[in-house]
Amino acid sequence: MSPIEITLALLLFATIMFVWERIPLALTAIIVCLALVLTGVLDAKSAFNGFINTNVILFVGMFIVGGALFETGMANRIGGLVTRFAKTERQLIVAIMVIVGLLSGVLSNTGTAAILIPVVIGIAAKSGFSRSRLLMPLVFAAAMGGNLSLIGAPGNLIAQSALQNVGLEFSFFEYAKIGLPLLAGGIIYFAFFGHRLLPAGSSKAIAGETEVTRDFSSVPKWKQVISLMVMVATILGMVFESAIGIPLHITACVGAAFLVLVGVLTEKQAYRAIDTQTIFIFGGTLALASALEQTGAGATVASNIMALLGSEPSPVLLLVVIFFISCALTNFMSNTATTALLVPIGMSIAANLGADPRAVLMAIVIGGSCAYATPIGMPANLMVLSAGGYKFADYMKCGLPLILVAGVIAIPLLLVFFPFFPS
Repeated sequence: MSPIEITLALLLFATIMFVWERIPLALTAIIVCLALVLTGVLDAKSAFNGFINTNVILFVGMFIVGGALFETGMANRIGGLVTRFAKTERQLIVAIMVIVGLLSGVLSNTGTAAILIPVVIGIAAKSGFSRSRLLMPLVFAAAMGGNLSLIGAPGNLIAQSALQNVGLEFSFFEYAKIGLPLLAGGIIYFAFFGHRLLPAGSSKAIAGETEVTRDFSSVPKWKQVISLMVMVATILGMVFESAIGIPLHITACVGAAFLVLVGVLTEKQAYRAIDTQTIFIFGGTLALASALEQTGAGATVASNIMALLGSEPSPVLLLVVIFFISCALTNFMSNTATTALLVPIGMSIAANLGADPRAVLMAIVIGGSCAYATPIGMPANLMVLSAGGYKFADYMKCGLPLILVAGVIAIPLLLVFFPFFPS
């Protein structure tokens, strides 16, 4: 078998095993990673490079920073403030999605999710609602909010760089022409329909909530104050990443190290806060994403589908196909990798058709953000996998309808604001 065939076979295997869940998800990811090495598709260094990815480092740092909020009881106190204003589960979902979506427009969507996941778990503990009903809307809102500005998600800047090479560019809030209605549509979807598809909550999630609601009266107040101050400082560090020149993952690690250094958390508490399942799944599946990119398997699939459309496809059909190819790939590769893969293909398509490349790239970026149907499509999805007690199928059940909603909203708006052949 060729490297492309092996990669696509392993993609199929991973998809089946992730849905079937007869073996742990992390083990499936490691099996795929090992298979890529044993078959020679990737060398060991490339295959295991995902375990030192900057997002993994960000996960570790934010798990510890978030863990401090729980260990000190500060997450419970914050949750109590929010639940005074949002009394029902649906109100909580809407409030969380609005806050997360707007923050994701000016922060990294992964960073926003990492910051607010512990806060929302605290809200769940204080309100009595299952965290599995709140965490999935949170990460989906983070993905949608990434479409509000040029800096909301890495894929936005990848498309911008490609445009600048041909003398074009998107303005800072131009993505919001599609992203803001998309976020509004996602909130409406969860408020009136999507909340019914959310899992009721597993014993694992409920057990975690019981742990969070323990008595914190013996915790010194200075620990609560410092845990909150470190969280706020971490947020500010992420907001002003460009100004201070410190990457997100380093900011998170500085916060985590400081908490242990001053005694807010013990070393053992910091280790316990790290979700190792997330690390193994993310690291293992990044190897598959690398194989899809390096072997050309992803590009081959995309190119073959485009070839089926003929030499002069209608703009509407072309837009729909580009959008849903992006949606499909982003749920099995990272949204950043999907955009990086499809942007050069999109530029070639635009050049061959004489179309506006802005229209093609906007469709790719928006479609690439729709990583709702699997836990591996976006780092934030994986961050809540264990905390919410989710199964792979939970993402499909709730995320696939949301992708359709996104398509219904985005495609007409793309045709209006970014026509392929502007007059």
